[in-house]
Amino acid sequence: MRLASEVAEMIFKHQYISATKEDKKAMLDELGINSVEELYRDIPKKIRLKESLDLPSPLVEADLKRFIEHMMDKNVTHKDMPIFLGSGVWLHYVPAAVRALAFLPEFLTSYTPYQSEVSQGILQALFEYQSMICEITGMDVANASMYDWASALGEAALMAGRVTKREEILIPKVIHPERKATLKTYIHSIMSFREIPYDAETGTIDVNALDNIISGRTAAVYVENPNYFGVIEHEVAEISSIAHEKGALFVVGVDPTSLGVLAPPGEYGADIVIGEGQPLGVDPSFGGPLIGLFACRDDKSLIRNMPGRLIGMTEDVQGNRCYTITLQTREQHIRREKATSNICSNEALCAVQVAVYLACVGPKGLAQLGETCMTNAKYVMRKINEIEGFTAPIFDSPHFKEFTVKSQRPAEEVHRILLDRGVHGGKIIKNEFPDLGEASLYCVTEIHSLGDMEKLLEALTEISYSLR
Repeated sequence: MRLASEVAEMIFKHQYISATKEDKKAMLDELGINSVEELYRDIPKKIRLKESLDLPSPLVEADLKRFIEHMMDKNVTHKDMPIFLGSGVWLHYVPAAVRALAFLPEFLTSYTPYQSEVSQGILQALFEYQSMICEITGMDVANASMYDWASALGEAALMAGRVTKREEILIPKVIHPERKATLKTYIHSIMSFREIPYDAETGTIDVNALDNIISGRTAAVYVENPNYFGVIEHEVAEISSIAHEKGALFVVGVDPTSLGVLAPPGEYGADIVIGEGQPLGVDPSFGGPLIGLFACRDDKSLIRNMPGRLIGMTEDVQGNRCYTITLQTREQHIRREKATSNICSNEALCAVQVAVYLACVGPKGLAQLGETCMTNAKYVMRKINEIEGFTAPIFDSPHFKEFTVKSQRPAEEVHRILLDRGVHGGKIIKNEFPDLGEASLYCVTEIHSLGDMEKLLEALTEISYSLR
C-alpha cells in the first residue's frame, strides 16, 4: 500500500489522469501551496507513516471470501453468549416481516426522494413512520428521522435556542457520556449547558436543584425517561411545569420500547420529544445503524424550526392523495446558509424498518414488550441482590429494562470472569460515575430467555463464592 503522498505524485505524473506540469502548478497555486507534501501539513508528523505498509498480496475472490468468512466466525452473537449490554443500543427481537418488507428493492435502493412524482412509495412509507412516531410519543408532528439519539439531542438544543432566543440548555447529569459529548460539539460557541444533579437515593433528577438552577437564560430543560441508569423519572410533570414557568421548552428523550407501559411525553407537557428508534426493528449490528426520533407539538414556531426532512400528505392536480417533502427550508439543499439545520438527510431505510415493526406489533404488542422487559429486569435485579457481594439496583426506584449493579470486587474483574464463563455482562460505568463505586449498567429485554438469565446468575454466584 503506497503512502498518500506517493499516490498524489503518481496522479500528477500522468499515471492515472492526464495532467501536465502546468496543470499541476495551477492546482497547487489554487490551493495556495508549493508542493504536494504541503497537502498533509495539518497531519502531525508523529502519526504519519514513515514507510509503505507491509500488506499481504491480493487474493482472488474465492480465497478472499473464505478469509472473510473465517474472520466472521470469530464474532460472538447472543446465540453463542447471553449479552446484557444496553446503554443506547439494545438487543430486541426483530420479526422476520421487518426484513422481508423493508429490504424490498423499492425501499432498499430509495434514498433521496426529491422527485416526489417518482418517489411515492418511499414517501408514503416515511409518512407512515412519522404518523406512528407521533402516536407512540403523544406528539403532533414528527420528522422523517435523524441520524441517532445524540444528533437529535444536538438539533433539539439548537432548535430550542432559535425558538426562545436563549443560549443555555439544562441537561441531567445522568446522561450517556457520548450523547453529552455530541451535544457539546453541536452547540459549541453557540450555546452552553449546565447539568442537573440527581438524587443519590432514587437516581432521579433533583427537582429542587433544577428549580434553583433554571433562569431566564434557559432555552430548554432536557430529561430522559427512563434515564441512563434505567430509572423511571416520576416527577416529569413537575419538571415540565418548572420549565414552562420560566419560558423554557421541555425536551424529553425516550427509549420508545418503554412507551407501551409509560405515559407518552405528550401527556406530561413535552414540547419536543427525541430518542433512539433502533430497538424498534433495527438489529444492533455491532453498534449501528441507529435512527434518531424527533417530534414536537403542534406549534408553528416549533414546526418551522424542526431539523431534517418532513414528509407531508397532499393532493395532485387531479385530486388524488399523494406525498411530498414539505417545509424544505429546514434542509441544506434549500436556502443553504439560511436553513434551520445542516442535516439534509435521514435514516430512510431504518425508518421503514421502524414503521414495519410498529405495524407488526401494534399497540398491544408494544405494551406486552414493555411489560416483558420490566418483568425480566425486575426478576434479575431481585436475584442478583440475593447474591452476596452484589447490589442491584443501586437506586431505590422503579426501573424499565436497564439497571445498575454494584459489586465488591472490581467491575473489570467481574466482567472478565463473566466472559470466561460465557456471559457478556453490562457496561462498566464506574469511571463515568465514580461516586457509585464498582458499578455496571445491565440490560435485560424480551430476547433474554430464562436460561440466559440463569446463566448470568449462576456465574455471579460463582464469583460470590470466590470472595469467601
